[in-house]
Parts: sequence; structure tokens; C-alpha cells
Amino acid sequence: MGDELRVRLYRQAPLPEADLRVEEAAGSGGRPAEEPGPGEVRLRVEACGVCRTDLHIVEGDVPAHTLPVTLGHQVVGRVEAVGSGVELAPGTRVGVGWLASACGSCPACRSGRENLCPEARFTGYDVDGGYATTMTARADFTYPLPDPLGDAATVAPLLCGGVIGYRALRLAGVLDRPIGRLLLIGFGNSASIALQVARGLGWECHVATRSETHRDVARELGAAWAGEEPEPDSVDAAIVFAPTGRLVPVALRAIVPGGAVACAGITMTDIPSFPYALLYRERVLRSVANATRRDALELLELAARFGVRSEVETFPLREAREALARLAASELRASAVLVA
Repeated sequence: MGDELRVRLYRQAPLPEADLRVEEAAGSGGRPAEEPGPGEVRLRVEACGVCRTDLHIVEGDVPAHTLPVTLGHQVVGRVEAVGSGVELAPGTRVGVGWLASACGSCPACRSGRENLCPEARFTGYDVDGGYATTMTARADFTYPLPDPLGDAATVAPLLCGGVIGYRALRLAGVLDRPIGRLLLIGFGNSASIALQVARGLGWECHVATRSETHRDVARELGAAWAGEEPEPDSVDAAIVFAPTGRLVPVALRAIVPGGAVACAGITMTDIPSFPYALLYRERVLRSVANATRRDALELLELAARFGVRSEVETFPLREAREALARLAASELRASAVLVA
């Protein structure tokens, strides 16, 4: 099997100073591999996407919950071993995302909002994730992956960026209407997947971004308009992917009465004050916080149906720090994915 490795964070700091180590994992050097407990599976990891949330965790933009921790929450792998009560067969290809577990009994869980569970735990943050050759996860928080989705590296970005983009579509009201006009502000991987899904559902998509390259990509993916400044009252819904608070009033100005703006980032700079008139006439402003298993399963099914694609740039697992550094410096051409 070769070296059994994992990439673990021991101390948060700006990336050059962060204590991020590539080290030997269970299963190497005579150390027994971790056995899955009841309801768990052990995966042989094939690919793990590098998410900006991983960078936020490394650099301390979000406080650590547990250290050390193995990073990574966009995981594609094969079931290698199962604990008691698990029916998944060894060899089954599954995905693991950000949500590692929820209590199942609180008001949020009982109402279908497990993403807001106060006891929720998250992959690569509260529990060890997929920057590793093997990992253990709760079986009921893994997702069987349809074969038409493609190879592991191109599927991995769907499991966070894709799922968060899909939940943003839900909160912006896109899933409640058969057609409409959608504005995406900022255009990285999550926005590109949301655009492809929205177009598959029949929506006309507009993209606002300062990057000429991203505008070209948006047009190639079928955007009806791509530019820097959207027109007022020009769309029915908007999603702000850029973590820039000043863009929220821009989005509110662009939607028609009764429309909704969803902010998809885990962090954002302060939103400047704006006149009440931008919110009046039943416009809605809301944030996206995590995602549910329902979101993931629906997104994966639609991605297979619509042929959703992610452009990726792969790195060996040992080069996780380099991948994160290039993400921090905005030097990536596509979504970074670590491969075993």
C-alpha cells in the first residue's frame, strides 16, 4: 500500500508559521490500522479537496475546536472496513463532507435543519478528516457516489463547495421556482457548480466578478451575462460567494421585490450600513451555515444528471502545505485536490 500518511495541524498561525506536519499514520511501521467502531467505516482515501475553510482553520480565522487534527472535509474513498451495524460493502465508493455528525434529537435536527444542530461535529475540524491515506467516518454521514460523476479528484470539490453552493441555491429560493434569473457574485469553484446546477434547473444565470478570466469561464458554462456591476432590479435571487461585506448591498440592489440574497461564506468582512429601502418590499437577506445530508444527496444526484464538472489541480498528499499556500496566494488555476 505504500506509506500511510496524514497531515495534521498542531498549532494555528499564518501559514508560514503554522505547525502543520506530514506524519506517519496508523497502518505504517507496524502500527495497527484504526478499526472502525459501531456504525463507522474506515475508508481508503483516493482524493481530498483543499477548501478555503481548511486555510481558515490553519491560520486561526476560525478558532480551533481540537488540536491536533487531521484536516480535510471533501473526501472521496473506498470502504475498507466496517464496524458493527453497517451494511456498506467493502469497495463501495463514498464521499465524506463537512458535517461529520449531528445529535438527531434537538429541535434543529427534528425539523430537518441538522446543519444548525448545537451538537454538530465537523470533519477535519472536530474529528480527523481526509488529508490522509485512510480515515474513519460515521457510515450514516457518508454518501454513496453515483458512477457517472467521474474520477475521485473531480468529484471531491462537490462535497463542500458544491454542497454549500447547492444549499445557497435553496436559501435563495432557486429550488422553489421552475425558472428565474440568478446572480452569482464572486466566481470560484462553489459558484461554478451552483451555476451549472441552476442552469440545469432552468434558471438564467448572471455572474458579477472583477476577474476577466472568471467572466470568460462563466460564459463558457452558459452564463447569460458576466460583468463587474449588475443592474438594479435585474434578477430574482442572488448569492454572494465573495467574502466581502460591501457586496451585500450590491446584491440587494440587484434583486427584485420579493427576492432573496444568500451569503455563502463561512466568514465575511463587515457589511456597511445601507438604506432600509434596499430591504423593503419583502426582500430577504440570509446566511448559509453548513449543509444537511439531504443537500449533499440531492446535489450529487443533480450533478450526475446534469454532467456538472469541476476543474481541478492535483497535488500529492505530502504537498498539502504547498496547495494551501497557493490557495492563500490566489495562484491556483482550479480547485486544489490532494491525491494519495
